[in-house]
Amino acid sequence: MKPTVHDIAKIAGVSLATVDRVLNGRPGVRAVTKGKVEEAIASLGYVRDLAAANLAKSRTYSFVFILPANDNSFMIGLHEEVRGAIARSSADRSDIRIIDVPPFDAEALVMALESVLLDKPAGVAFVALDTPEVRAVTESLKQAGIPMVALVSDLPDSARDHYAGIDNIAAGRTAGSLLGRFLGGPFARDGEATVAVLAGSMLVRDHRERLEGFSAAISEAFPNIYILPVLEGRDDPALAETMISDALRRNRDIAGIYSLGAGNRGMIRAIQKAGVARRPIVIAHELTASTRSALSDGVIDAVLNQDAGHEVRSAIRVLKAKADGLPVIAAQERIRIDIFLKDNLP
Repeated sequence: MKPTVHDIAKIAGVSLATVDRVLNGRPGVRAVTKGKVEEAIASLGYVRDLAAANLAKSRTYSFVFILPANDNSFMIGLHEEVRGAIARSSADRSDIRIIDVPPFDAEALVMALESVLLDKPAGVAFVALDTPEVRAVTESLKQAGIPMVALVSDLPDSARDHYAGIDNIAAGRTAGSLLGRFLGGPFARDGEATVAVLAGSMLVRDHRERLEGFSAAISEAFPNIYILPVLEGRDDPALAETMISDALRRNRDIAGIYSLGAGNRGMIRAIQKAGVARRPIVIAHELTASTRSALSDGVIDAVLNQDAGHEVRSAIRVLKAKADGLPVIAAQERIRIDIFLKDNLP
């Protein structure tokens, strides 16, 4: 049974009127009381049903999702989640469409955002590229009153209203801690170990932040691990395979690999073909068919995963709240980082 406002009031020890004021961002609630209500919301996993309220108001929302179109298993999954939302759109009175853009192409992203300006939808969600041109166009959308959610990769210090994605610095630190612990023994302490890093592009903040967190965790806890210069595989499996194959050939002592973006299918093929006596410890992102299989086969040792469906649902909830002038409940929109090993595959 879904939690209700009555459950929130009971756990927080407040009246229904107080819960209603917190949910609708109205004044007259003390900070301590508001905190109790928000804690109750988080503990219950309460999700406000704006669809029912908007059905009564006969309001239809028009939303645009701007997504990179490439051979990237995670982005393909993200597209599927948005298409799922489109299939459900009539039930919650929304009109959602997708604009595909080439990956890592700031000019194409700017053009797509500029096209949104002409249509004036109720909101837009987009996978951000951290460039001055993209930041500039978000200012234009803000002036036009169009709410914006940065999806998967953030664009802080811009005009965007919200970020729907994981804490990528924390994800990178987690990967560094896992890799260092898995290497263990003489590699991490008494001797030295060399680690390769495969990224998509440093144009996207999520990849930069993961690298930042990873490097910091390794430096702090495992100073004898040496990180090679990052390889930018453009989330292209073929290019990633070539880069990892070359790296393994040039550096026979690579003990670990951190794949912080996509292109995992290519990395997996490269490791399988290398035929090394001792395979490197591998930490990757996103639980897809290929990474799941590689976990089972022992080619990958751990996968950090984010729930694309939660991110899409969160973006839609936030855009609806912004369109209605309602507050965003932070605890409800927090995207968690899941860690999968061979032993706990669902």
